[in-house]
Amino acid sequence: MIDRADFLARFGGVFEHSPFIAERTLDAGSIAQPLTAEGVHAALTDAFREASAAEQLDVLKAHPDLAGKLAIAGGLTEDSRKEQAGAGLDRLSPDEHARFTALNAAYVEKFGFPFIIAVKGLTKDDILAAFEARVGNTADEEFETAKTQVERIALLRLKAALPGD
Repeated sequence: MIDRADFLARFGGVFEHSPFIAERTLDAGSIAQPLTAEGVHAALTDAFREASAAEQLDVLKAHPDLAGKLAIAGGLTEDSRKEQAGAGLDRLSPDEHARFTALNAAYVEKFGFPFIIAVKGLTKDDILAAFEARVGNTADEEFETAKTQVERIALLRLKAALPGD
């Protein structure tokens, strides 16, 4: 059995600034040995999906804006910084940055949480295209899409930290 403190230290931040997901996963007895990316992801995702809508919204709100103020100020988590840099979001032109800023503002105003996308393997142009398409979604559609993206981000983070099945 994995030590609680060790598990929380390793996986408490997989869902951005939301250690309650890892805590509930452990409390439910959902973690099986050996730890694999897919196994831990399935257990964490179950806990996320079982959380209340308000808790899920808080998880979404814990994510930073893409290429936003936190990124500029150096205030991203290490995972978020690496993910955004990998997609080139740390190297935007002034015009591209202005477009991201405008889309971030419109998106947050419409949905009440930041635009979330698993950026690994995407370019800044891919991300902008998804951003522009998704801002037209309904609130329910985008809430589900954002949750799916959060789960994908969690899987990618786990695959970087653990072996696969």
